[in-house]
Amino acid sequence: MIDVRQGAWVGALVAAALAAVLLIAQLPAASASPASPATARFAALAADVTQADGHHYAATDDTGRTMDAAQIVQHADGTYLAVYHTMLADGRFHSAVATSTDLAHWQHRHDFGPGSSQPTLAADDRGGYVLAYEKDPDNHIAVRGYAGLADLLAGRAADAFDAPRTLSACAEGTPAITAAHGRTVELTGHYRADCDTDRQLTATLTDFTTWHATAAPRVDRAIEAYGNSGNIGDRAPLDLAGRRMVLIEGQRWRDDFGSWATYAYDPVTGRADRLALRTHGGSTAFANPSATLITDPDGHPALLVSLFVPGEGAAPGEKGQLVYWREL
Repeated sequence: MIDVRQGAWVGALVAAALAAVLLIAQLPAASASPASPATARFAALAADVTQADGHHYAATDDTGRTMDAAQIVQHADGTYLAVYHTMLADGRFHSAVATSTDLAHWQHRHDFGPGSSQPTLAADDRGGYVLAYEKDPDNHIAVRGYAGLADLLAGRAADAFDAPRTLSACAEGTPAITAAHGRTVELTGHYRADCDTDRQLTATLTDFTTWHATAAPRVDRAIEAYGNSGNIGDRAPLDLAGRRMVLIEGQRWRDDFGSWATYAYDPVTGRADRLALRTHGGSTAFANPSATLITDPDGHPALLVSLFVPGEGAAPGEKGQLVYWREL
């Protein structure tokens, strides 16, 4: 005969087992193991912000602009460069570039104009930089080429191209530059599928005159596997553990900013891992992910991560741009 205490314990155990079974049933089969050694390594290094070697919430530049959707790279001389956007008093997004020596204090250097958002920056193989951003009206991808750092910081573009929309009649944007070789720029981005929901694209710009974009449904499927029916948007490539991976945002429900999550996608397997990110206050939504390998302010090799924390899923004091790094 089972006494009351033993019966309660058995009941709790059965309930816990049933909950675990239900949780597993909701996960895609691909989540049984990491998508790749690179995605597993990223999760081990970057999932817990409380273990970071440095972090800053709600990043702003020295003019007080919020550094939303910031992407950060490091110049050869050690200077950190950030491109980001801010909603200003004119009611429009403005993309900008800022510099820093410590990842905490940012000096605003140039505004790329109203109607520019979601900027991305990459060094080319000729000593210059390529910048891309989403441009309105007629939301499309704009690409600019700069001969060197001084030209970038002054906004003096040597090359300019505004891409035609070829996959959506409504919007194409959130670019990420994956390679810049000679006069060829390779990018990823989103397009508004059926003028309804953002889905992924890849594109190539040749000689700043010829644009070719195609849909990337394999990436979409990896994020949809987690039950995301909303937008699949910003993403950033990263080489880690000897393998290319891509950080990408996925939205559970469209128009619900509190349902954004970050995933680590492996282009080889076509699978993604959902990152269980932990912040100091317990924020629950994360968007616009990017990451890069840097030398940190203390001179150590490090993985730098940048994420936007929407207000709908932010813990107190954590809303806005989060930048943190983990030494390798």
